[in-house]
This record gives sequence, C-alpha cells and structure tokens, in this order.
Amino acid sequence: MAYPQVTTKPGALDTAAAIREGRLSVAEAVDAAIVRIEHLDAEVNALAVPDFERAFETAKAMDREGPPKDGGENQPLFGVPMTVKESFDVAGLQSCWGHERLTDYVPARDAELVRRLKAAGAVIIGKTNVPTDLTDWQSFNPVYGRTTNPHDPARSPGGSSGGGAAAVAAGMVPCEYGTDIGGSVRVPAHFCGIWGHKTTHGIVSKRGHDHPMMARREGFVAAHESALSIAGPLARNAEDLAVLTEIGARFPLRAKGKPLAECRLLALTDLPGCPLDASVAGPTEAALEALAQAGIAVDRESELLPDLAQQHRDYLRMMNTVMARGAPSPSGKRATASDWFDLLDAQAASQVLWERLFERYDFVLAPPAPVLAVPHREEAVFKGSLDVNGEDVPGGAGLIFSGLATFPGLPSTVLPIGSSGYLGAELPCGMQVMGPAFADLDCIAAAGEIGKILHG
Repeated sequence: MAYPQVTTKPGALDTAAAIREGRLSVAEAVDAAIVRIEHLDAEVNALAVPDFERAFETAKAMDREGPPKDGGENQPLFGVPMTVKESFDVAGLQSCWGHERLTDYVPARDAELVRRLKAAGAVIIGKTNVPTDLTDWQSFNPVYGRTTNPHDPARSPGGSSGGGAAAVAAGMVPCEYGTDIGGSVRVPAHFCGIWGHKTTHGIVSKRGHDHPMMARREGFVAAHESALSIAGPLARNAEDLAVLTEIGARFPLRAKGKPLAECRLLALTDLPGCPLDASVAGPTEAALEALAQAGIAVDRESELLPDLAQQHRDYLRMMNTVMARGAPSPSGKRATASDWFDLLDAQAASQVLWERLFERYDFVLAPPAPVLAVPHREEAVFKGSLDVNGEDVPGGAGLIFSGLATFPGLPSTVLPIGSSGYLGAELPCGMQVMGPAFADLDCIAAAGEIGKILHG
C-alpha cells in the first residue's frame, strides 16, 4: 500500500545524529531548511512568521559551542531546525491568530513549550499558518493568506495546524508542534500523509498559547490550561513523535512496551451521524485486513463503548463553550454555570467508560476524519458540508472522529496508512491509534509497529 510521498528528507533525530557525528553543522542544517522554504513556500505558503536571521545566529553560536558530550541525552534535538504553530508565543515574533487588528501583539516571552524545545536543542526558524481563531480544517486568514496541500495545491492541508503539517510534508522542516481540540493535529497529519500525535490532555503545557486579544491586556498573565485543547507534535516518523512528546511532557512518561502481536485492538469505522467516504474506507479496510493477516486481533464492535452519539453532542457543546469563552451562541443562548458542570459530569463519566474499555483492549483504531483533503473553500468547513460518497454531510458531523479522543482527554497517534484516488487526485489517508490516558508512548509505538506492517 503505497501513499504519496512529498519528501524523503531526514527526520529530526536523523538530523540531530548527523550534527553530533560531525557530518553536518547546525548552520548548514538551518541554512538548508531556509533554502527549502524559500524554494517551496511560494506555492505552499506554510510559513506565516519567519525568523531566519535569529535562527542562523543561534545556529552559528551552537556550532561554536559544539554538540553536547552526552550523546544527545539531554539535548536530543541539538541543531534541529523546526517550526511551531503561529498561535504559540515566541519572544519577538508576531502572534495574531489570523486577525489583522491584532498584528500589533508581539510577546516578550516564549511559551513554556517553546522554552522546552529550545532547551532540547531545537532551533525555531519560524511559525506556521493557521485559520482565523484556529477554527477550521483549512489554514487561511486575511493576514497570512492560504496554505495549500503539498500533494495537491487545490486542496487544504487541514487545520488548524495545517501550516505545520504542510511544512513537514513538503520537506521544509523535519518536525513541528501544533495544537488540537477538533482534530487540529490529527486531521492535518491525515490530509498531508505524515505522523501526528494528540497528547493526553494536560501533559504538555499550553502556557503562552493565549488568544492575543486576551494576552495584550494590561496585567495579563498566562496561567491556565484550556479544557479539551492540547499541544501535540507533527513529524515524519514515530521515533521523532515519541521524542517530541517526551520533550513537551511535564513529567516522565512510561511505556509498557507490550508488542503489538500481544495486543487486542478495537476498530471503529461506523460512527453515528457521519459515514465514511469510500476514499477513506478503502485504505482503512485494507490496513485492517493487513493487520489481521499479520495475526493481530482486531474486533469491530464492543458493548463497552460509551454512547458515541451522546458523547459527540456533549463534546460539541463543551468545545463550543470553551472556544466562545461562555459568550452567547449564534442562537443567542449563553451557557450557564450549571450547563458547564453538567458537561464536566458527562466528561468524567465518559472517561470512566473508556477506562473500562481499555481494561479489555490495548488500543482503538479509527479514521481521523470521514474524508481526505478537502478542496479549498471560502467558508469554514464546519459552516458548510462535507462531500461523503456524493452526499452532503454537515461539516460538524465529521468532528465525531476527533471527539473520540478529545472529549475523554485520551492520547491518539495518526500514521499514514495508504492513499486513495479522490476526484482525480491521489491523496494520503491516515489512521488514529487511541490508547488509555497517559499511554502516549504506547500509542506512538503501536502506530510505529502498524506502519512497519503496512509499509515494510
């Protein structure tokens, strides 16, 4: 099962190894990334805010100091050029979330995650494009323009971390850190044919990822985490995802190390209210068949599942409340404190039910979205419809695939599983591997094993 490859450039750990071994200098690595961006980004438009001069000066200073003597244990990304999503604060760089009226916000301090990445040796060469307010499965706004999919410039790379996914897929940088509340890491990975990981809620800090409308208020202190939303990495392989997740994590993560052959899996492809397009169902079923032929136990249904239709309704209500910060909905109704506590109760119940399910199963497999990369449109995907097997399905219905892991706060890794012809284009398709809370490294490892089964 081949899938479209845009780049064969080395990943983050391979780049770091080349620098440690003296085969590449940090300045050469950073310069090569800048050259690739200058060559490729005119069409893709992945980079929103470049920081080339400071990155190159940082690279030269790192070369003068030399690689760490510990073999990269404390700085596993030493010299690796990478990007972060535009919405993360990077000292001295604009952060406007796609709003023209907010381009005057330039934070003086790095987000906590950015500080962690720099401490691990990464060189931040810029920030990548997003949809306005991070609320779409596309990445375009009036400030930075539209990002295109490296596989087909007429299609979206996904959103809201679409600029980062496009940059990784096109070969501009080996890795990126984005955020995810409605599939915003997983869907871009799926649309662009790369790897992405939605972390367990809360394990990676989002301090310094605040809407600039709030952040520029006098006396504002970034001090809280958002419900549902997480920070998660995008990369070209499972090994890079694992290291990026460990770097971002606030506490050490442990992996069980259970081989996939000894695991029991549950595959979910028939979710209420949103059928799968044939372009996604085909590669998904082929992947599940390949796993079965490899001797992996995969069930297709379970009585232990929560009521997924009700979970989806609760997820949408909670997500809309979070993103509106309690402001009235389009209907004019404002969520009350009682409404919010009811949602917290529903979320807690969902978490317990998923815990019980994971007493029987090691992982749950599901598509990241019901469709492949969508054609560009002027309205947000969630304000329109999705073309599923020639029928119009409300855009918000597709969020049920995101909400599977988001509402209960579970980790989920997306890997590329194949490709599919779709309206004349050959586009990549992904699969998400969900696991119990805090089993992030296990999810990534399982996805890595699945990738080896599918692609050798």
